[in-house]
Amino acid sequence: MPTLGPTLGEVVDLLHRWYPPATAASWDAVGLVYGDPAAPCAKVLLAVDPVLPVAREAAAWGADLVITHHPLFLKPVHGFAPTTPKGRTLWTLAQAGCGLLAAHTNADQALGGVSEAMALALGLTDVAPLEPASGAALDKLTTYVPAADAPRLREALAEAGAGRIGDYDSASFSSPGEGRFRPLPGARPHVGSVGALEVVDEVRIEVVLPRERRRPVVTALLAAHPYEEPAYDVVELAPAGPAEVGFGRIGTLPAPLTLRDFAAHVAAALPTTVAGVRAGGNPDRPIRRVALCGGAGDSLLDLVRRSDADVYVTSDLRHHLTSEFLEHEGAAIVDVPHWAAEWTWLPTVAARLAQELGDTVEARISQIVTDPWTLRF
Repeated sequence: MPTLGPTLGEVVDLLHRWYPPATAASWDAVGLVYGDPAAPCAKVLLAVDPVLPVAREAAAWGADLVITHHPLFLKPVHGFAPTTPKGRTLWTLAQAGCGLLAAHTNADQALGGVSEAMALALGLTDVAPLEPASGAALDKLTTYVPAADAPRLREALAEAGAGRIGDYDSASFSSPGEGRFRPLPGARPHVGSVGALEVVDEVRIEVVLPRERRRPVVTALLAAHPYEEPAYDVVELAPAGPAEVGFGRIGTLPAPLTLRDFAAHVAAALPTTVAGVRAGGNPDRPIRRVALCGGAGDSLLDLVRRSDADVYVTSDLRHHLTSEFLEHEGAAIVDVPHWAAEWTWLPTVAARLAQELGDTVEARISQIVTDPWTLRF
């Protein structure tokens, strides 16, 4: 009896579990671009760039889903008619019944993501993020409510966005206690009488919430709480991002190499491009500690300068930034093609799909070189 394969939505959910869209940069556009989540998904094509040649390859092969690193539509559009390059790409996929998923900055910093894949391709050990993720900004809200009203209040807090921890929601902690108060003239107490000291069996409720949800959660508390003047406090939690997640990577070569030999090692580890690999610094300097960032990584130059890295490997470095960086006589520089650096992530995704889904899905890595440079003299 044939094994039923996953739906397209189930494959998308896998990618979102590995590379959560919520971790993408605020300006990014990641996730499912096109496709029916209920459709069967037996063939997945992996590529760096969502361009027309890749779309045609997917259509010719009969792919059900294309997973790319770069987004197709980074800026909002009002349509995708085949009169523009991007429109032709999506039109080709749509005509073939093939979906499209982008995992961009959410895949850059993740475990099994772009920079980590590049570090492993270079043979680095003891790999750690160059810029560890700080984690989401969280608050903890504490309030006190009569025991009979606690379930309704917990539900209201959860609906407003509190109590979500990882793959769990409606998470809270409760402990019993006594609440004491005296309603004063003008009060309209839910429990007790004006002028009389009241003792009420209450429940202390504590929930964690994203800091950006503070206002709607407090608003929900005030609306759902039976007391006229409920007591509550909000505490900002210290950031606690996992040490293995973050932008860039830094690691160690098994044995030192000169910069000349290390640059050759990098070139051999990456797919061949016309642009090739460039290095800046003393060709004979020894290299052991390696910092890197898949894609354009000049934003991390200051972090590299403060690290113990002997060399920094990244892409799209500009003249003045590179020149000034090398003048500090710190790390050397190896500049690699953007496409080649990020291509190293594709075999990682293919292997993870095979491990998770077995032979129910065939994952193929596109062999089309989509690096934009085609001539070098």
